[in-house]
Amino acid sequence: MNLSIAHKKALVCGGSAGIGKAAAIELAALGAHVTIMARNPDKLKAVLDELPNNGQQHHQFVAVDFTDLEVFSKTIDELAGKEPYEILVNNTGGPKGGPALAAAPKAYADAFAQHLMCNQILVQGLVAGMKAKGYGRIINVISTSVKQPIENLGVSNTIRGAVANWSKTLSTELGPFGITINNVLPGFTQTDRLADIVNSAANRFNKTPEEAAEFMRSLVPARRFASPQEVAFSIAFLASPAAGYINGINLPVDGGRTKSL
Repeated sequence: MNLSIAHKKALVCGGSAGIGKAAAIELAALGAHVTIMARNPDKLKAVLDELPNNGQQHHQFVAVDFTDLEVFSKTIDELAGKEPYEILVNNTGGPKGGPALAAAPKAYADAFAQHLMCNQILVQGLVAGMKAKGYGRIINVISTSVKQPIENLGVSNTIRGAVANWSKTLSTELGPFGITINNVLPGFTQTDRLADIVNSAANRFNKTPEEAAEFMRSLVPARRFASPQEVAFSIAFLASPAAGYINGINLPVDGGRTKSL
């Protein structure tokens, strides 16, 4: 099975921590030249020092604010103009929790911009290079909520669903050019985001964080949370030549928690 992505260029969003960081490390381990992108330059620089390097790889980081679409778009145009990318990992932290009904319209608009619109800018900026190379892998890290909404994540459930349908639509448009686009749906994964969800659940149900976490683990057939690396393995596989005939899917990486097929 050919998992090598040596000499390919990969752009990983949200690469300063969690799943994004783990994905960047795994893609670099498979030979890619990795660009990590997030807001905090200090955290990005620290991750850059952790990326595997065979001595011929050229890794870099780009600090940019995903909330400023004009600056973000210019940054992507500059990156794409220097050299084509074959791999794109769309990964952005989820919106603030809370009931759907209680969320202000602006919360939906902001989340739509930071997720779907930024994804669109990234794909529009990089797809010409993928077409020229005859190889493209776009992986969106979203959520199992596209299959089964998660309680108290109203805005996130809504926006993640929009991204999933955007991705499925694009898969039919990009497939003829050797470009695949797929969604990875992490379940409960040990990240800062999960810690926030655990603490929120503890407050809502008058439990300790430890009790809330234990209840959440009990919902997973595997009876544990995933590590970011386990999600990164699925991202890396979808980025590889071995996954060339997998296109337009939602791949749960959730220990079996999602109850739908």
